[in-house]
Amino acid sequence: MYATYPSVTYGVYLVISVAITVWVARTLFRNGRIFLVDAFGGNAELADSVNHLLVVGFYLLNIGYVTTVLRYGRKPTDLVEAIEYTSTKVGMVLLVLGVMHFLNLYIFSKARKRGLSNGKKKHQWMDIYEYTNPPAAPATAGGADLAEAVKDIDRNEKSGE
Repeated sequence: MYATYPSVTYGVYLVISVAITVWVARTLFRNGRIFLVDAFGGNAELADSVNHLLVVGFYLLNIGYVTTVLRYGRKPTDLVEAIEYTSTKVGMVLLVLGVMHFLNLYIFSKARKRGLSNGKKKHQWMDIYEYTNPPAAPATAGGADLAEAVKDIDRNEKSGE
């Protein structure tokens, strides 16, 4: 019976840990959007992109941690040790998830405060984003052609409007 305790315990640990990681990632993704939109000065497209990248990194770090620490610790030899082993491992996963969550909040809070203290709600990385993703050309009115619209945009950029 000894040989089955570690295998079953590992399986239970992996299922619980991955399920918790997925649940936390989805919750943070869904509810963190508002915070990120505010942190990025109202740029929803950039906030959504960063939010998705944060979730990918969150999965990689947490599932990597879960699978790496699997082998550490004394292997359980009875039911009580199996429960203690699983509880300890899942508890460590929860602590790591919590630390990562508060670290992300701290970083984005500092970035938001820095942007607001500069007297503007727009951050430097948004300037780079807008440069690489310029807005679409405005619709032309009165039958003006596309070339005229592009010239107007160039003139506005040069004049600083």
